[in-house]
Amino acid sequence: MTTANKGVESSGVSQVPLLDIGRGNGPLKEEFMAAFESVLDSGRFLFGPDVFQLEETCAAASHAKFGIGCASGSDALLLSLMALDIGPGDEVLVPSFTFFATASCVWRLGAKPVFVDIEPTSFNIDPTRLQEQITPNTKAIIPVHLFGQCADMTEINKIAQMHDIPVIEDAAQAILAEHKGQRAGSMSLAGCISFYPTKNLGGMGDGGMLVTNDEEFAAKLKLLRGHGMEPRYYHQVVGINSRLDTLQAAALNVKMKHMAEWTEMRRQNAMRYHELFSQCGLDLVLNLPTETEGSYHVWNQYTVRVPRGGRDSLRKHLAELKVGSEIYYPVPLHQQQCFAALKEELAPLPETEKAAEEVLALPIFPELTAAEQRHVVSSIAMYYGIEANFEGKARRKSA
Repeated sequence: MTTANKGVESSGVSQVPLLDIGRGNGPLKEEFMAAFESVLDSGRFLFGPDVFQLEETCAAASHAKFGIGCASGSDALLLSLMALDIGPGDEVLVPSFTFFATASCVWRLGAKPVFVDIEPTSFNIDPTRLQEQITPNTKAIIPVHLFGQCADMTEINKIAQMHDIPVIEDAAQAILAEHKGQRAGSMSLAGCISFYPTKNLGGMGDGGMLVTNDEEFAAKLKLLRGHGMEPRYYHQVVGINSRLDTLQAAALNVKMKHMAEWTEMRRQNAMRYHELFSQCGLDLVLNLPTETEGSYHVWNQYTVRVPRGGRDSLRKHLAELKVGSEIYYPVPLHQQQCFAALKEELAPLPETEKAAEEVLALPIFPELTAAEQRHVVSSIAMYYGIEANFEGKARRKSA
């Protein structure tokens, strides 16, 4: 065993996963089984009462009037653009530093995603870069509330209103997040939520939700998610098949009751990381994530920046010590092969490209223990030759 490994073992923790879904789901097993049994007995596997309950609770939690369940967060984005009649010749402004679905929904409709650079501290779309990308063909803006922190919707909405451009929030990672007292998903025409298992409100498979305060838009979304059919077998428009099934909704209703508590646990874990990194002096080595002024960050990810090209070697070091980590996202969307045709039209995206080279996500799930967090931080300290002493001040190891 190496000296480094001995130091880690002395913490009483031998490994830390990036995410342990079982810790959250395990204690709820009896509630899940009762909910599933109720659905099985009812036989209503589509559009059962659990779906309508989840739509109502998600809308209320998002400070919105209407919730529209669908098959995934990706479909939520697609449906919102379909409801806006986005198509060939149209442009939609999106960040390049995000998950693929934010731009793929635009491309699937024959429209063009126009990539906008990000703010280096929040990782969210930079409002100061939006104005210069707007053209007569710009038909929508999709800001992403990345990693659980809302984009600057005040400035984004101000710009959008000047040009009469609708805004759709990609709130896939940000349920319950806030910007200046307003909830993610409620600050624009519609918000798109994902229930992918790794999300703060994660299901047992795929699922998504749209929330909106616009009754007419909500009705159009409901029509589009069910093949454009109303009444049965009469199709007003060409929609898609994107239903949230009742079993999935039943599981999510069980978990929804715990969301406020789990969110606070994530926030406490983030604060503990800040304290531990500071005690080790690692806040001077790494760029730690921040909560922007007026934000309520829900910490879907705790993403540090590792400067000077050390990210990949640090990640390898953590893997050797059985500490989970992930890179969200290693390749920006504007550099993806499928969007190569847009290369000649790209504006410079220096902050996006720099972030992709530096970001590293660390474990932040609600049930993460203080001992596990000390293990994570001490493992990083070892990489930099720092002897972590959480009772006092850390010091550099002698050569």
